[in-house]
Amino acid sequence: MTERSSVAELAGILRKEVDRYSPGERLPSSRALVERFRVSPVTVSRALAQLAAEGVVVTRPGAGAYRAEPGGPATPAPGDTSWQEVALSAQAAAGPVPRSVDASGVLVTLAEPPPGVIEFNGGYLHPSLQPERALAAALARAGRRPGAWNRPPTDGLPELRTWFARQIAGPGGEGGPSGADVLITAGGQSALTTALRALAPPGAPVLVESPTYPGMLAVARAAGQRPVPVPVDADGLRPELLAGALRATGARVLVCQPLFQNPTGAVLARERRREVLRIAREAGAFVVEDDFARSLAHEDAGALPPPLAADDPDGVVVHLRSLTKITSPSLRVGALAARGPVLERLRAIHVVDQFFVPRPLQEAALELVGSPAWPRHLRAVAAALRPRRDHLAAELRRQVPALAQAAAPRGGFHLWVRAPEGTDEAALTGAALRAGVAVTPGRPYFCAEPPAVHLRLGFAATAGTAEITEGVRRLRTACAEALPHGAGGGEPAPA
Repeated sequence: MTERSSVAELAGILRKEVDRYSPGERLPSSRALVERFRVSPVTVSRALAQLAAEGVVVTRPGAGAYRAEPGGPATPAPGDTSWQEVALSAQAAAGPVPRSVDASGVLVTLAEPPPGVIEFNGGYLHPSLQPERALAAALARAGRRPGAWNRPPTDGLPELRTWFARQIAGPGGEGGPSGADVLITAGGQSALTTALRALAPPGAPVLVESPTYPGMLAVARAAGQRPVPVPVDADGLRPELLAGALRATGARVLVCQPLFQNPTGAVLARERRREVLRIAREAGAFVVEDDFARSLAHEDAGALPPPLAADDPDGVVVHLRSLTKITSPSLRVGALAARGPVLERLRAIHVVDQFFVPRPLQEAALELVGSPAWPRHLRAVAAALRPRRDHLAAELRRQVPALAQAAAPRGGFHLWVRAPEGTDEAALTGAALRAGVAVTPGRPYFCAEPPAVHLRLGFAATAGTAEITEGVRRLRTACAEALPHGAGGGEPAPA
């Protein structure tokens, strides 16, 4: 049982038992609850905090928890906020392209599923894969550094900027950015938001891979920009379609993920890399390189191609990456790298939006990546993701062969599968959740009409291969309910 489900179950039990106590009467001590329910002190503390937030109990530090007095402060009558519909609609229609702030595609991977539901929709490492001890030690050391709680430089700590520059430049390091070309950001999403706001005004077209990361589409639409799809295939972005899209739209920005693209897992082929940069340079367009998955290569990935930014003397590439995916959702530390006048615009928007990234986080990031635990963690994650990937692919072929898979990627967190023609995507994802497994629908990954129904199935947020087997078994149940008649099949898994 997970910590989250234990908290929910204990809170439910205590919620029912509170009625046995008089208002103001003390509940059993935390120690007594730990012994009675055989859970950890953390579980008891979180369950009581949940009940306190609901107004069921009142907690008093050092004294315990008490049943709340009835008839607390009167709830004021709700105001009339209907006027906001008019105001927001008028704002949305004011520009050349209506602003659309839709976070639904992002929330699919951020929302915690109900207790007992297996996460095939997770966008982060399972807690067992996160370097929690190394992070705790790094944060403790960072907190003791002289000046750790003072204001940092707005561009970020020089040592951290230099570290990111070395990672982008690669082993040779001759053609990549220097530390002076790097800005420290509050994670990859923040870097992407800054880049798009800096490079394209409201109403402008922005070329994007199709399919692509929904968070990027949400950023562009929230800024009033117009995403224009450029299809990808097994070798990544298609240069001939990129050239045509630049000519047809006059766009001056392309956003791409050349390495383990989200969601397809494609790697931009070697012969296409220089072609993409050449086409963009001739069109006078920037390439925003989202290098989110470089640290997520699997054990069998082999030598990785360098970032596009590593060989870009002309400043075509605006490069971004983050430490978040390979560590913890809460280590929101990333980087933007660029050359030329665009760096000043990026810097200005970065400062206006967030001033700076909290110094303790930057210091902790420095401590982490400079510790002996860092290379061990990278190797451990690479070794753990490969069997999860292979097991999910094998179980899908065995239990749900109707979900067609592309070649399994050698990096990243997920598989991209296609459902049979005639599948109702909402019905399938709903049936999966009822069966106890959360999956990510494919529709939010397309900025135009999708060519087929897809699912993104993650394996990094699972506890291991046993949970993957059970998750696919539940998905098979959902497919039997929601796929077109006769499209299911496969060998049933043992219960």
